[in-house]
Amino acid sequence: MAKSQPASLNILAIDIGGTGLKAALIDAQGTLIGERLRTPTPYPCPPDVLIAALVTLCRELGDYDRVAIGFPGVVRDGRVLTAPHFKDEHWVGYPLETALSQAFGNRPARLVNDALMQGLAAIRGVGLELVLTLGTGAGTALFLNGQPTPHLELAHHPIRGRKSYNDYVGDVARKKIGRRRWNRRVLRTIAILDSLLHYDHLYIGGGNAARIDVCLPPEISTVSNDAGLEGGAALWRLAGPALTD
Repeated sequence: MAKSQPASLNILAIDIGGTGLKAALIDAQGTLIGERLRTPTPYPCPPDVLIAALVTLCRELGDYDRVAIGFPGVVRDGRVLTAPHFKDEHWVGYPLETALSQAFGNRPARLVNDALMQGLAAIRGVGLELVLTLGTGAGTALFLNGQPTPHLELAHHPIRGRKSYNDYVGDVARKKIGRRRWNRRVLRTIAILDSLLHYDHLYIGGGNAARIDVCLPPEISTVSNDAGLEGGAALWRLAGPALTD
């Protein structure tokens, strides 16, 4: 069941990506308040570097009550289990949720996979709904009747030969093979996901969703890249301490 939120609640929403860090204030309904800020993701990017970059990015956003963070990897119980974009051993087991809570004035914080947070802003809450994010790499999140299921790292599963989903439809591949071939690969990826999961609806988000220029069937829709921030409100509306698997 969902918990009601105070009408005046402001949430600092953070979307951590392999290419860019985004942040904005949102209200309890997920509507952006003021501007969305972005800065390139620093590399190398151990935890202390990422946290410092986020604090600097969010410094001018104004006041807020809670923090919602989407992270590109597997997270559980507020800890990072995998950080494939950052390739730093210090991320394994790192308590990012607690660290960011402390960095932002000990405000309550919640940390989830970034595709899951984006999906929370897009899903309708009916049936089996899949989110596919196309950005630096590929991300997925699966929901059953509005509730997130355990996270699957499909992006690292082989899809063709030795290529993972990240290799096949990630940004490096798009730039290398061109838009037309990349779109064909996206269609193949969609077909494989459909045969694997038999979803009722697929939502495609991420920075490269806007580069899809092929006709999609009615059970597939693209969502705004801002959904990666807007989902922070739904994250705080959901009851229970889960959502981090």
